[in-house]
Amino acid sequence: MADAVRSADELMEMLDLPKGGLALNIRECESFPLLVPRGFVTRMEPGDAHDPLLRQVLPLAAEEEPSQRVSADPLHESDAVIAPGLLKKYPGRVLLLTTNACAMHCRHCFRRCRSEAVGDWQPALEAIAADDTLHEIILSGGDPLCCDDEALAGLAERLSAVRHLQRLRIHSRLPVAIPERVTDALIDWLTDTRLTPILVLQVNHPREIDDPCAEALRRLVRSGIPVLNQSVLLRGVNDSDETLADLCERLIDLGVLPYYLHQLDRVRGAVHFEVPEREGQALIQALRGRLPGYAVPRYVREVPGQTGKTPLL
Repeated sequence: MADAVRSADELMEMLDLPKGGLALNIRECESFPLLVPRGFVTRMEPGDAHDPLLRQVLPLAAEEEPSQRVSADPLHESDAVIAPGLLKKYPGRVLLLTTNACAMHCRHCFRRCRSEAVGDWQPALEAIAADDTLHEIILSGGDPLCCDDEALAGLAERLSAVRHLQRLRIHSRLPVAIPERVTDALIDWLTDTRLTPILVLQVNHPREIDDPCAEALRRLVRSGIPVLNQSVLLRGVNDSDETLADLCERLIDLGVLPYYLHQLDRVRGAVHFEVPEREGQALIQALRGRLPGYAVPRYVREVPGQTGKTPLL
């Protein structure tokens, strides 16, 4: 992460692209700066300004397009806060924002406008212990795997002491962005806890899964940890049935379940990624004609105030 690319000029040079060939949004770079690991850059196609991996991380002038449909908090998460860094959006489970740090800054991120720091976990842990209706804890952020294994192992130990908790779910892009993050230490504490561990990834395009990433995912699956993937439907990235079918088959071959295909959350700065729902529905119908049922993700949108994801097909 310390060696990540943080300059659009450097990224353009690495990909042999003209610096003036794309309309970079410098103001947006300041509020949500470019950040992408060098290993992820090597999976991009040099000379292709429309590369689907590049499109996910490069700040463009389209982020400034005005729209009445967008919000800094499109999921109304501020209404779900029950303790500092702790959100209860659905019955039976809570989400702990462990850190604001990420391995890379995805331009479509629905939390891209968050600025508050995640502080001490203790108040959140006390709230979890006091609510015996909770059975699952979700670690999110930011990216929880940006925290070191010692801190995460300690957190898992404290959570496992809460007897009504049964499952520990982790949402992370790090095994994809920086596959080296999948270490023996990570697998050890995930498999040693009393809680049932579940890892949820975000892979949006099949070219994100290079050989190191594939090997990291195999290690996780072979350790017995259920690994799921949720993609975001993104204009210019994965809005074709061929791309989505390739992605789903690649995941299944690695033992990763294609779980959700999310309709874009309408966060400020990401409206240019939105694909109309009718197109998303047609894509899922096309996937049903190409793939076995277990390889077809559920097409959903998150609607604030609902008790679960809303199916769109």
